[in-house]
Amino acid sequence: MSKRALLFPGQGSQYVEMAKDLFENSVEAKEMIKTADNALNVNLSHIMFYGPEEELKQTEYTQPAIFLHSVVLASILRRLPFDGAAGHSLGEYSALVACGAVQFYDAVQLVRLRGLAMQGAGREQPGTMAAVIGLERSVVYDICKEASEEGVVQPANFNSPGQIVISGSIDGVTKAMELAKAAKARLVTMLPVSGAFHSPLMLSAQEKLSEALDKTHFYDIKKPVYANVTAAPELKKEKIKENLYRQLTAPVLWEDTIKNMISDGFTEFVEVGPGKVLQGLVKRIDNSVAISGIDKYSEIEKYL
Repeated sequence: MSKRALLFPGQGSQYVEMAKDLFENSVEAKEMIKTADNALNVNLSHIMFYGPEEELKQTEYTQPAIFLHSVVLASILRRLPFDGAAGHSLGEYSALVACGAVQFYDAVQLVRLRGLAMQGAGREQPGTMAAVIGLERSVVYDICKEASEEGVVQPANFNSPGQIVISGSIDGVTKAMELAKAAKARLVTMLPVSGAFHSPLMLSAQEKLSEALDKTHFYDIKKPVYANVTAAPELKKEKIKENLYRQLTAPVLWEDTIKNMISDGFTEFVEVGPGKVLQGLVKRIDNSVAISGIDKYSEIEKYL
């Protein structure tokens, strides 16, 4: 039997007016969004609906905004049968809520703290990230190893074949970009981010998140969530917490995750949340599987 997976986007998928139509058309969505505003003591919904874009792009708001949009949609879609889930970086939290590993109220506060901690770590130890297109993994690993003589740098996201993001100190990433261009990468470009996510420069954020994870109640689950740091399915609460902790400084193994899910019998993927980033990545990983997405309230009916 074929299996369906829900996929949840990460940072970079936000846009002004996100989830506004959900708020206006669904009582359930309105209550969840109001609950998040109250839990965070921030008028997050106003930033999501009206911007300005520069404020929405701040990590401390971006992460809870994308999470909220995604889990509201997942809640409305709860009658849609699915067999497992995965999320890209931040999206792993949305996947865990959808599968019942952590309660929405607890998770939205974790995500807000994660965003604040990551933004703070970016101020303490300035860093950056860059996309490298068209090189093999082994080449990028070698480039990062050589560039590490100039500063911290490592692969941060293995998104799809030939699409890798590197992360680290400004000097380390700049040197790695030079080496990638010399190695005939098809495209090398700096990303507009506020820190070196998924690198050792996030250690202070990892410590803060660890304290919050220890205080948060997680549950064993029956539908697997494929973890970013292992690309493997997980059901046990203690391992889930460990994976979330490791995620801040370890690479996101997205290409491996999708390939493993396909090997495990998943043939249909539905991206739940803002944007279409994951749909594009899945198509590049394996265009034989079915992939679609839901972002707007008007798109809900075709899934129910």
